[in-house]
Amino acid sequence: MNTLNEIRFDDKDLFFNDNIVKTSILPQGTKDLKRNIKVQANSVFEGSVFGNNVEIEDGGVIFKGAVFANTELHVGTDVSGTVKFNKAVAGAQSIAALVVKGRVLFCSDVNAPTVRLKNCYIGGSVFGNEVYLENCVVLGGVFATKSINIINSVFGTFNAPGIEISGVNYMLYPAAFSIEPLAFLPQTELYNISMAHLGALYKGEPENENTGKIRMDIDDDHQRTVLLDNDDGSTTTVNSYSVSGRVLVADLIDFEKLENHFLIGAGALNSQILKAYSLTRADGEKKELTVENIADFFFKIISGAVQIQDISGEISFNDLKKAFE
Repeated sequence: MNTLNEIRFDDKDLFFNDNIVKTSILPQGTKDLKRNIKVQANSVFEGSVFGNNVEIEDGGVIFKGAVFANTELHVGTDVSGTVKFNKAVAGAQSIAALVVKGRVLFCSDVNAPTVRLKNCYIGGSVFGNEVYLENCVVLGGVFATKSINIINSVFGTFNAPGIEISGVNYMLYPAAFSIEPLAFLPQTELYNISMAHLGALYKGEPENENTGKIRMDIDDDHQRTVLLDNDDGSTTTVNSYSVSGRVLVADLIDFEKLENHFLIGAGALNSQILKAYSLTRADGEKKELTVENIADFFFKIISGAVQIQDISGEISFNDLKKAFE
């Protein structure tokens, strides 16, 4: 790769291919706000990047600093390999990464009015007005002011006025929220995996007893609540989707032993911690918690390569009694 320690800016677009860029790419004046950045392939950007449009045509690209597009950030559909953003990514209008063959790793938050992602991993949360996710992993939440469309994905939680969901989906946290009732196709499956033994699955070990996934009944596992604003008298209707009201087995689980929070935290904070952590198997083998490994693990859950057991529906009264003694 050709190392660029300094870039002389003009009013022309910037093109990169097989480059290591040591300096940040930031506007020096108003004329620079219209400058586009195009990355062909195999480039590393060690500083922050600003462009009117930021376009990535192929893989092998790493952005170590924050990235902001004044109009659109676009990752090509035919990208092969991996495109990685270590810090937050934002766009004034849209972020689009509908990748078919490759994979995009957003290690922090993604924020734009319109967000459209496919085959992407997001270590933080997604914020926008309209959000579309297909075959994605979001360790945080998906938050939109208008609508969210989720297809075959793993996500922490969601909150938006309107939610459409289809395919087989997995929710990492106990509850999610919407204003309008959830819209879904007849074959849609939604599983809550907040009580799955993700640590054991990550290490390739057997899951603990009384852990596993819970299939949510989208019609029945929700509660409609009307919130009243005492100042102006206005009301807001919220639909909450949760399994917490019907799962007694939660009282029998030692959540620290599941290592779920540690696994998710390592994925969400990986770009901010100073060393690589790992989970240790019973035989002493260590499974390193890198962004790439964590992303691959959750994508295997989506594809079915990693199977999560169904949580047992049988709890003895004696076991429940012991939990409170």
